[in-house]
Amino acid sequence: MFGRAYALHSAGLAETCSIGCQPVVGTPFILAARPWSASRNWGDEQVSQTWTAACNNLIARVVELFPEQFIRVCQLPQSPGVPIENSITELERCVSELGFVGCNLNPDPSGGHWTAPPLTDRHWYPFFEKMVELDVPAMIHVSSSCNPNFHATGAHYINADTTAFMQFLQGDLFADFPDLRFIIPHGGGAVPYHWGRYRGLADMLKKPLLTEHVMKNVFFDTCVYHQPGIDLLFEVIDIDNILFGSEMVGAVRGIDPQTGQYFDDTKRYIDALDIPVADKHKVFELNARRLYPRLDASLKARGK
Repeated sequence: MFGRAYALHSAGLAETCSIGCQPVVGTPFILAARPWSASRNWGDEQVSQTWTAACNNLIARVVELFPEQFIRVCQLPQSPGVPIENSITELERCVSELGFVGCNLNPDPSGGHWTAPPLTDRHWYPFFEKMVELDVPAMIHVSSSCNPNFHATGAHYINADTTAFMQFLQGDLFADFPDLRFIIPHGGGAVPYHWGRYRGLADMLKKPLLTEHVMKNVFFDTCVYHQPGIDLLFEVIDIDNILFGSEMVGAVRGIDPQTGQYFDDTKRYIDALDIPVADKHKVFELNARRLYPRLDASLKARGK
């Protein structure tokens, strides 16, 4: 069920680890269900509700067993064609009763057929209102792909990251929800590589600058599996919008023959950057604490 200590780490933990491992630094991973296993496209709404509750209960149990290693982020019981309002009860349960600090939100519960409205559509507004009320962010992350055109981790995931960003650019969601916060994983998909394209599209669509229109509310993680990709991310995206991300079971799990290191050991890429120590501190800790206020409160309660 697990596989993703999808780490907007509150400090720089060195390598990916397994359940129960001892971190190098005594601060926790943010632990969520493995997106592939969420599989909202399998079964009906009742199956999704039951499976989601079971996954979230297990996450809560793991955190109870290893409170110094992990902090909770919840899965949502989304299903194709089912109103997003039906996920609010589980979000409230997880945050208010179980101490979760955020959630993973799937923009495409159909699994690659994209039958849901864009994230800027009012279809999503009841859930966004609850996110703001609870003061929790959402990581935008799809699950498995049912469309043979889209390999799950090589195409569907990156498609979704890029699509979500473009939806935010086209709409005016953050005018309605100035306190809403999202993380787009995998370094923001294709966005940093095509940053000029998106700045140009914003201009053509008569939108404000991206720094004002989108990037006050959207953040990218560092689940990028090679040094040039990380270098590009940090060159293009403001340091305040980058959070360290790593994985327990990454999309690519082997050793890079060019470096002799694991592809998904993302901390080593950050360590190799020629940037100020203060900027690395933001990426490894401060940005996550700002984005996840419930995480920050939990760490402060432990004297961290």
